[in-house]
Amino acid sequence: MDKIILASSSPRRRMLLRQIGIPFDIIVGSAEEKMEPSTLPWDLVIELSRQKAEDVARGLGKGYLVIGADTIVVHRNKILGKPKDMDDAYSMISVLQGDMHEVYTGITLIKTSDNIIKSGFEKTEVHMRELSPEIINAYIDTKEPMDKAGSYGIQGIGTLLIDKIHGDYNNVVGLPLKLLAALLGEIDIELFNYITFKSQECE
Repeated sequence: MDKIILASSSPRRRMLLRQIGIPFDIIVGSAEEKMEPSTLPWDLVIELSRQKAEDVARGLGKGYLVIGADTIVVHRNKILGKPKDMDDAYSMISVLQGDMHEVYTGITLIKTSDNIIKSGFEKTEVHMRELSPEIINAYIDTKEPMDKAGSYGIQGIGTLLIDKIHGDYNNVVGLPLKLLAALLGEIDIELFNYITFKSQECE
């Protein structure tokens, strides 16, 4: 089987793959991401995931399966990235609270043996509950928001901010596993064949 390479430094994506017992190595590319500000959200995450995967795949020989991924938060057609500082995090959460937003993740797979490339995206709707300034500040003080798109992490303390979601929870974390399995199936690779008998959750 091809060796899986995760082209991402995201600890959340590493966590999700490890939870289901997938062995992989991490290689993070160095190329600068390029995008047009007017690009539609789903096209944007696919393009950025493709850039990440291709940057890593260029340095590899045959026998590898590279996974690139990119996640963004969109509120009322505005893309929210990672906060620049605590004030920026406060502004983002203040906008999101009491309202619905979307989370998009794009995935690109590259099979280096025959240069097969397959991409797709997942969308999840998230409704954040109404939050007081005190709650927002208390959350920001945990420092959890500082490395996350939209300034919150649903898999951590940030779950207390969320009222409900519609769609794939793992997509909001950063890697929609059902989409990953579906894309692999399109190139005749069964994700179950990679799963080890002992996943992280069993330890």
